[in-house]
Amino acid sequence: MDALSGYEKDGRGEPDGRTFKCAARGLFRQNGISPSAGDYVVVERQENQEPLVAEILERRNYLVRPPLANLDGIVFVISCCDPAPNRFVLDKLIAIADSKGIEPMIAFTKPDLENADELAEIYHDIGISVCMVNNLTGEGADNVRSFINGRITAFIGNSGVGKSSLLNALFPQLGLETGVISKKLGRGKHTTRQAQLYRLSELDGSMSGYAADTPGFSTVDTERYCRIPAGELDNSFREFAEFAGKCQFTDCAHVKEKGCAVREAVQCGKIAKSRYESYLRMYEEASKINDWE
Repeated sequence: MDALSGYEKDGRGEPDGRTFKCAARGLFRQNGISPSAGDYVVVERQENQEPLVAEILERRNYLVRPPLANLDGIVFVISCCDPAPNRFVLDKLIAIADSKGIEPMIAFTKPDLENADELAEIYHDIGISVCMVNNLTGEGADNVRSFINGRITAFIGNSGVGKSSLLNALFPQLGLETGVISKKLGRGKHTTRQAQLYRLSELDGSMSGYAADTPGFSTVDTERYCRIPAGELDNSFREFAEFAGKCQFTDCAHVKEKGCAVREAVQCGKIAKSRYESYLRMYEEASKINDWE
């Protein structure tokens, strides 16, 4: 594995930013944990032996798929068309990011082929950074550049939306492999096979931080990202906060309860209907899963 930052056991106790090709101790697998991109680790080095990941330090956050740790931000790359945006999947991913304290950004690609201004406005209105990026011309890429600077950021999105193309537009020297959309399946091929971190300072001397390209996913893959318990789900829909405290019942689930201020806000157009519908669908899914699962 390539460690994001290794704390060597040589008495210094500070990460030096160097990259090592390391093996991981077998005990990690026994304990159901493995080093992931973004992890801070302790690296042991013995003379004439390959460096060894001896310890994984405490994580601020973690995504199961793709396996990423300690993220500051996520750029959700959404195609305006081909493949068409899936609002439910986007809402689920944003909810997961918010539940883990990861700042989301939405980068809409292929704006020259389809207009997505109405969809973009929904997310802009709830305080999420949104931009339109043309990967062919590079227009709009500076907004993404500003967002990722100084952060550990992942680029996540459905197969074929242009994650690798966007990174190539930002940093041409990467030369990442890109794919085309399958007309039969209506989605892209997986050209990125694993999450990999790139040190931004090595790509652009004016920037700092790290960026990760990740494998594309299908709709069903989102089930493996994270499970938010039904009782905590409303905390991951940021626009609910303004109204949830005004509900008649303190334990209101915002589903069918009387005196629900959130449902009233939806009816009045203060909360986007599509966002609320995603909440209801996620709530139903979460309610069917037992805690032990």
